[in-house]
Amino acid sequence: MIKRFFILCSGADADILESCSNGEQNKYAGIGATVFFTAVMAFIAASYALYTVFDNYFTAAFFGLIWGLLIFNLDRFIVSTIKKKDNFMDELLQASPRIVLAIIIAVVISKPLELKIFEKEIDRVLLEQKNDYTLANKEQIATQFTPAIIAIDEEISSLKQEVVTRETEVNDLYETYIAEAEGRKGTEIIGKGPVYKEKREKHDAALAALVELKKTNTDKVISLETQKTELAAAYEEQVDTSQPIIDNFDGLMARVNALGELPWLPSFFIFLLFLAIETSPIFAKLLSPKGEYDFKLDDAEGEIKNWVEQKEAQRKVVLQTDFTINDKVYGDLTEEEELYAYKKKIAREMMKKQQDAFYKRQTGIL
Repeated sequence: MIKRFFILCSGADADILESCSNGEQNKYAGIGATVFFTAVMAFIAASYALYTVFDNYFTAAFFGLIWGLLIFNLDRFIVSTIKKKDNFMDELLQASPRIVLAIIIAVVISKPLELKIFEKEIDRVLLEQKNDYTLANKEQIATQFTPAIIAIDEEISSLKQEVVTRETEVNDLYETYIAEAEGRKGTEIIGKGPVYKEKREKHDAALAALVELKKTNTDKVISLETQKTELAAAYEEQVDTSQPIIDNFDGLMARVNALGELPWLPSFFIFLLFLAIETSPIFAKLLSPKGEYDFKLDDAEGEIKNWVEQKEAQRKVVLQTDFTINDKVYGDLTEEEELYAYKKKIAREMMKKQQDAFYKRQTGIL
């Protein structure tokens, strides 16, 4: 049962192969087994690759099964269409397009499995890339908010500096009227005279203005700090909104690119393994000598070819004979007086009818 199934997978003619030896049957059963298990590996590889896209087991398995059947059909077609010839170079030339196709299939099958085999290493590379993207994303978003925040900080600093400057001026005025009262500066007369009073009033007016300035600037600073807090909240919100996009940066293309960041040698050996599996049925047929099945297949195909050529030749002879007979028959008819007289009578009646019709038409016009 299993042997028959693998022979079916090999694409060989089961009726012809049934009359061959067990060794010949085993050879094609082995080729069919290789084709079958290659399709199984293609199913597994495609299912994993599609799972990274759809994140659904059933969808990935369904489309993976379709892909596996497609690869099975292609491999079976490639193996079954290679015919043994008497010249190895002719066989190689015949198989070269199929070898190229087998290489392409090997690449397609091996790549998803490489992604699974090196999954941990790929995850590490993706984590580094995600961290880099996160920092770059924050910097990019910050460029939208930083100028406004810097302007707010500068304005706050300016308001605070204005208060400090005004305090310095008030303190200087305070020191001036105190020095006048103590006689250390100004008139150098101890006591609270007119000059002291004038300087005291100037200080009190500046102090009142300072108090009002502090109140006004404090309100402005609070308002600016609120704007700054709102900008910081908007920045954090935009970062949080864009972060899931970066977190989901682990699709099929991202993993393939991450695989390219890893050392190429292990991946290359895995590709060679699948290439050997994929091309082994082809090279098995190329390198194996012409066997019993090949001779019987050539005999069956030659028999059909000869029969078709014989029928075609017979049709040509029959057609040529028919032409010759027709020429002779019509040649003999041209010499018969009875046929000549009958055709002459018919032609005379036809011409009379034409003349009568013409006469009636002309009479009607007149």
